[in-house]
Amino acid sequence: MKLKYLASLMLATLIFTSCDDTTGDIGSGTLIDGSDNLNIVTDTFEVKTRSIVADSVLARTYTSYIGKVRDPETGAYLSSDFMTQFYMPEGFEFPNKDSIKIANKGQIKADSCDIRLYYKEFYGDSLAPMKLTAYELSAPIPEKVYYSNFDPKKEGFVDESTAVNKVYTLTDLNVDASVRKGSDYIKSICIPLNDSFGTELINQFYDHKEDFKDAYTFINKVTPGFYFKTQSGLGAMAHIYLSQLNVYFRHKTTTTNKDGSKRDTIIVSSASFPGTEEVLQTTNIINDKAAIKRLAEEDTCTYIKSPAGIFTEMTIPVDDILRGHENDTINTAKVSLTRINPIANGYYALNAPTTLLMIPKAEMYSFFENKQVANYKTSFLATYSSTTNQYTFNNIGSLVRYMGENRSKKDWNKVVIIPVTVTKNTSGELTNITHDMSIASTKLVGGSNNRNGAINITVIYSKFK
Repeated sequence: MKLKYLASLMLATLIFTSCDDTTGDIGSGTLIDGSDNLNIVTDTFEVKTRSIVADSVLARTYTSYIGKVRDPETGAYLSSDFMTQFYMPEGFEFPNKDSIKIANKGQIKADSCDIRLYYKEFYGDSLAPMKLTAYELSAPIPEKVYYSNFDPKKEGFVDESTAVNKVYTLTDLNVDASVRKGSDYIKSICIPLNDSFGTELINQFYDHKEDFKDAYTFINKVTPGFYFKTQSGLGAMAHIYLSQLNVYFRHKTTTTNKDGSKRDTIIVSSASFPGTEEVLQTTNIINDKAAIKRLAEEDTCTYIKSPAGIFTEMTIPVDDILRGHENDTINTAKVSLTRINPIANGYYALNAPTTLLMIPKAEMYSFFENKQVANYKTSFLATYSSTTNQYTFNNIGSLVRYMGENRSKKDWNKVVIIPVTVTKNTSGELTNITHDMSIASTKLVGGSNNRNGAINITVIYSKFK
């Protein structure tokens, strides 16, 4: 029992060692315990990579982007537009109808109405003058899978007569600098709508309250949503984390004084309808296809570029890895992708993607459409390490075995490396993976004419005889 325990301990120690960056020091020899005949072997194999054009990605995301910038790496232009519906919370109520009439000389009307696009992060110059147009949709966009090349305007979902133009800078110079610096200031692009939009919405509530019972009826009976399209300007792209439709109105409220007397006051209130996870949102990315194609054809490196830009495809030498080890256990297999750092970082240089996903090439669409998360059997995540300047995928041995068992499938020995955004719950459990829609890019060691050293997969095998 003690000898078996020592053999198991030796195996566990070697597996643990394989998870750090010293695996290569183990060598390719064989360790054998004389009593239990435990063979542990380490070997390395070269993998091949190339860049592939993403074209478009699944646009189901809860954050969006608006603006137009120039990619400093390619000189190409990148712009983004987006569509959102608005959520109606169940049990929503406007104040008593008479209280609004009293405040508006017998009328039911809105004081004003706007849409606010809230953002925290942006890329580019916050003082660059930009122009967008907000369109109300002519009909609800059906619930289905949409990719980033979906254009609601081209598909006939936009009511052109509702166009509202907005010229803006991300630093809102109409707001005093002292206010902008305040801890409670929330950055947004404010798009004023015609007051009649809000007035019609309030009157529809009182005439047809059933249209406001839930999000579905609100979208189908009240407003199907809005499309925000970049019209002109260059140099700024905002990451919109919340879109919100606001209707402001005056109404009478009655308060009781300390002496018991009543006092009527006219106040301004608002009703807000946010774009949330419960309703449909899509982002339309417009890349310079010629520039993306030119980058993807470079053979001395590979690229990871978002949004909807370039992925890296990797061919794993499955036959070489399994040859002679058909009955062995692959304890671990590890591959690292090294960044080629830019020669000079400009002020607006692109950030490297934070997290990469490795999945079989055959699943590069279905993985996201089926709302899968990394299972660390056939799909894996790697986070960029500034210490090693690498993305490291550890313990992909199960993926190698899976590939070996599915040789009849198309692209059976290929994986795709995709930039993603991950969501975790309060317990740290992975709950969602979506395509990274931020502006990010990195160049990696690899390519068919790689001049920066081979990319190796390190494999540790074990076998009891």
